[in-house]
Amino acid sequence: MNTQDAGQTPAPKPSLWTALTVYGERRALIMLALGFASGLPNLLIFDTLSAWLRESGLSLQVISIFSLATLAYSMKLLWAPLVDRTKIPWLTDRLGHRRSWMLVAQAAVMIGLWLVAGGDPVRNLGMMALLAVLVAFAGATQDIVIDAWRIEAAGETRQGALAAAYQWGYRIAIIVAGAVPLILAQQYSWNVSYLVMAALMLIGVAGVLGAPREAQHIVRAINLEGVPSRPGLELPEWLARLALVVAGAIVLGSGLAGSADILAQGLGAIGQADAGEALTGAWTSRPWGVFLQVGAVLAGGGLIVLAAFPIPGFRTRPGVYLSAALFDPFIDFFDRYRGTAALILALICLYRLADFVLNIMTPFYLDLGFTLVEIAEVRKVFGVAMSMLGVFLGGLAVARFGLLRAMLIGAFAGPLSNLVFAWLALKGAWLPALFVAIGVDNVAGGFAGTCLIAYMSSLTGHGFTATQYAVFSSFYSLPGKLLASQSGRIVESTAAAAEAGGALGALRGLFSGLPAEAYAGAMEKSGVGPAALGTGYLLFFVYSALIGVVGIVLAFMVAARQKPVPAQSSEAAAEEASPAPAP
Repeated sequence: MNTQDAGQTPAPKPSLWTALTVYGERRALIMLALGFASGLPNLLIFDTLSAWLRESGLSLQVISIFSLATLAYSMKLLWAPLVDRTKIPWLTDRLGHRRSWMLVAQAAVMIGLWLVAGGDPVRNLGMMALLAVLVAFAGATQDIVIDAWRIEAAGETRQGALAAAYQWGYRIAIIVAGAVPLILAQQYSWNVSYLVMAALMLIGVAGVLGAPREAQHIVRAINLEGVPSRPGLELPEWLARLALVVAGAIVLGSGLAGSADILAQGLGAIGQADAGEALTGAWTSRPWGVFLQVGAVLAGGGLIVLAAFPIPGFRTRPGVYLSAALFDPFIDFFDRYRGTAALILALICLYRLADFVLNIMTPFYLDLGFTLVEIAEVRKVFGVAMSMLGVFLGGLAVARFGLLRAMLIGAFAGPLSNLVFAWLALKGAWLPALFVAIGVDNVAGGFAGTCLIAYMSSLTGHGFTATQYAVFSSFYSLPGKLLASQSGRIVESTAAAAEAGGALGALRGLFSGLPAEAYAGAMEKSGVGPAALGTGYLLFFVYSALIGVVGIVLAFMVAARQKPVPAQSSEAAAEEASPAPAP
């Protein structure tokens, strides 16, 4: 959190050795274990589980419904205020607020995975789906509280190092969850593989037990003075408001995930299956589907705001509580960063835009003429190693140069790495070029991602740590997700324009010396010649680099305007805070 006082003399720049020693501290090692526990359930409930379901003979349509469980990770901002405010009986007094929540969430993940391990997707598909939702909810809750603990434990000088340690642990977990269950399933069974995954969550438990307890947990009081208690009316009001929140979350989450499956299922349940199918088709259509997704995000957010909005002229305890829990974190942020808050939010949303639009990379590599084995080896082995190097360098840059200077460097990283892909598009299936492109991209992505995590962490205020960070992390990738849906269309339309001739057609000459296997399937797949398809890819990567310039401009504007704003001190907050009533 930002704890610098306005007008304070900047601290001297730490030496390289000092910046490096942070990685060996207890908190960094704990963060490595917690990052592993955070990453493990994410892949297990969709990608890896999808392999089990497919092997059991289930249709792709049925399998796709399981992806809806991952919506919990996009919607965690809705219950983050609960995590900030609510004590867990007995555990909170003994372990502290953050550690108690982490332990409960990890226990829920372990139980959920253990129950999944005992299931049969053919006989108990509904139960498997319910357990996937449970694991996702518990995993998202774990992420909320781990992020909060990291921010509160790191202080101003260690945000980069702990963000890097978290990402290392998370990426290691992704590798483990993506490979180990498949190997165990082949050697033994899927049930055994998920039992092993449940046991691996003990790494996170060890991290929680080894983590230092927070010195003090601050809760911002909700002022209910003068609001009469109406027991007979409050329960129906709570139910009505929570129903609106759930409805808003489903609509908002559907927009964020780019999937209308759950909405279609709801329409089918009321006898409107045809309407559900039409909605699903419209949701993924090009280009109009993206507008439906944006509209869903806005509509879902509107329903949530409506659910938390006090009834005009009639103050009630549910209305006061929900409005304070959901709106006060935003009010606090805009108060502390008055004049720059909108710019900061824009920077968070657009900082990694150049990276997030690249959702066509596997087709690109295949069109170049690389084999699946070559792609897998370079991306999954070399690429992961380079991403971890980028994460390390990002954390080091934050420690050495400060958050805003590191953010400026990271802002250039994404667009420049995309230009390397433009160069690769001109080289064809040349393996050294693939190594260079994927290496540069992963170093840049790891660097920028670490800087952004550390920066978002610094923006949170006392008493709202979990809620504010959940808001930032839920929305920072939204513009990229929406634009990414148009990536394939941009490549093919540009290729068609190049095939037709004109100014774009002149660029086809750049591809005259490529080997025959490069873009060999262009005519069959896209209806254009190889040189035209290469032109489409080339200009797409140039375009993706250019839109990244928006993030660069915003980074400079924020660096020039953002002043150190002291977060409310622990002492002052403690004087104002009181235990908040549970809803």
